[in-house]
Amino acid sequence: MVDPHLNIWHWPIPVYLFLGGLAAGILFFAGLYTILGREKELPTAVKWSTFVAPLALVLGLIALFIDLKHQFYFWRLYTTIRIESPMSWGAWVLLFITPLSFVWAASYMRELFPGWDWKLGFLKRFDQWVQSNRQPLAWIMVILALVLGIYTGILLSAFNARPLWNTALLGPLFLVSGLSTGAAMIMWMSRKHAERQLFTKIDIILIAIELFFIVHLFMGFLAGPEVQLEAADLFLNGKFTLPFWGLVVFMGLILPALLEILELRGWKIPAAIPALLILIGGLIFRIIIVEAGEVTRYLY
Repeated sequence: MVDPHLNIWHWPIPVYLFLGGLAAGILFFAGLYTILGREKELPTAVKWSTFVAPLALVLGLIALFIDLKHQFYFWRLYTTIRIESPMSWGAWVLLFITPLSFVWAASYMRELFPGWDWKLGFLKRFDQWVQSNRQPLAWIMVILALVLGIYTGILLSAFNARPLWNTALLGPLFLVSGLSTGAAMIMWMSRKHAERQLFTKIDIILIAIELFFIVHLFMGFLAGPEVQLEAADLFLNGKFTLPFWGLVVFMGLILPALLEILELRGWKIPAAIPALLILIGGLIFRIIIVEAGEVTRYLY
């Protein structure tokens, strides 16, 4: 992977981008439906799926730590705030949303395990404070989740020297993809028919928006300069054509959307099948975008 191009980012980065997007999607829906007062109707979205989010964030941070060259200097990211730097934004958002995800999930421990006892007095008081301030925390969580979801794409699009990444659509595309994986996870975990149907409908809409962004992404490349035409050619007539259109677009988007539509029309489709396809497709999408972006360059 040195010739014919220099491969700087390896597997930890797409894994981190995928897990960050998944956590952002789950936390966004949890916060949104808490604000809307639908905790009882949508218990998986508000409560049980949020136990996945801290795990996803921790695993994503471990992957990011593995990728760092000078691992024990990561704390220097927190010695400054650089508004113009996507990495600075990401570091600070992760600093706040990760503990918030743990607090949010922990506040439902007593519902998950009726005999649960925090033992220590200050933990009991903190739990009571979280219960009484759930609405403001939900607003904070929704905002942080949106920033985290869109940041995963902006992180790449800020690299102007890579023609494939240098597009304003990458941030919204990664955000919608993260929301879709989050909706798929909730749909998979839910045991309530009405909740599964709601998130099936939400996911179909998100997949349609994702396909819209992908089409317009390539329309923009094909209307751009030669370097962007060459970047698009990698997906239209190059080594990424089959993996992208076969594994990401068809297997990860179109096929699960068709299965979800059939499920809404009364067919017995296990929720795990479209959900798993979406999650696998979301991971492969990030692997391909990171890999292909490193292939494209201005000086050939």
